[in-house]
Amino acid sequence: MKIMFICTGNICRSAMAEALCKKRIEEKNLKNIQVYSCGVYAQNGDVPTWEAKSVMKDEYDIDLSKHKATNIYNSKIKEMDLILCATTSHKHAVIDMYPELKDKVYTMKEYVNYNRKYHDSINIKDPWGYDIETYRFCVSEIEECIDLMLKQIFKD
Repeated sequence: MKIMFICTGNICRSAMAEALCKKRIEEKNLKNIQVYSCGVYAQNGDVPTWEAKSVMKDEYDIDLSKHKATNIYNSKIKEMDLILCATTSHKHAVIDMYPELKDKVYTMKEYVNYNRKYHDSINIKDPWGYDIETYRFCVSEIEECIDLMLKQIFKD
């Protein structure tokens, strides 16, 4: 199975989601699953924000320093089995660009039928430009979605 996470610039949400998902897959010793990420408006080669790198290192012992942003047009999106977007606007953009993939495209929260305990949105808000606490909150939502997604896919 091939999974792709998508956000705007591929330097915050989707980069953190890809790295965290890869770590969970390794921890659970899951096989035959590949994880990628890209951004709808990413500049190829951009690096993650300092806050994204810091939160991932401090909270999850994940090094994001080697991540380089990939624009959706330079990605392997057509090979994916599951495409998970940070927001509904990303989802609509992907479907507009690749209508043939519409049955594979969801928001992260939508795919896992996320419990809206925060009652604000099905979207994972962009932390770019905000403080480290906003990044922590963002990645905690992503983490919950990834854990639910892996349980759903592997029925464990």
